[in-house]
Amino acid sequence: MNQNTLTQIIEEQTNRALWEVKNVIDCVPEELWNKKYCEMPCWKHIYHMLHSLDLWYINPGDMNFREPDIHEKDLNNLDVISPKVLSRKEIESYFACIETKIQTYLSELTDEQLLEYPQGCEYCKFTLILAQFRHLHSHMGMIMGFVIDDMGLWPRVLGLENPFPDGQYDKYL
Repeated sequence: MNQNTLTQIIEEQTNRALWEVKNVIDCVPEELWNKKYCEMPCWKHIYHMLHSLDLWYINPGDMNFREPDIHEKDLNNLDVISPKVLSRKEIESYFACIETKIQTYLSELTDEQLLEYPQGCEYCKFTLILAQFRHLHSHMGMIMGFVIDDMGLWPRVLGLENPFPDGQYDKYL
């Protein structure tokens, strides 16, 4: 792991976090996809987590931010029951778009830019990134808990040192 700049560290840890997000989504079996936790289906907890990552990691005040095609009012709100149901394929496609967007952003980000405020935003770029790590992993822990409690299986995580799996791998520990 290259630790010569803050942005290299952020990029490495973000890539690890994104891998873990994908793995946890893959670990949710079909029988849990629509199961309700705190009155909301599992998929909605996942969508809420992803939507926040999409909106807040770079700039929640971006006037050019486009909601994903699958979005409708309050679909990301865990306090509002939505009539719409998202499929695994829709969630996976949305995740892939977010992953590309964030990786592109990080490839161009410099240490000097971390304390800059994106246009229309009251938080600097570094604050937004750290806040999303906090939010992302709060929800990842909940979703992992759903899987662990219902299936008795622990989704694999990378931690700081484990290599990214190459090819086929066991998605559980």
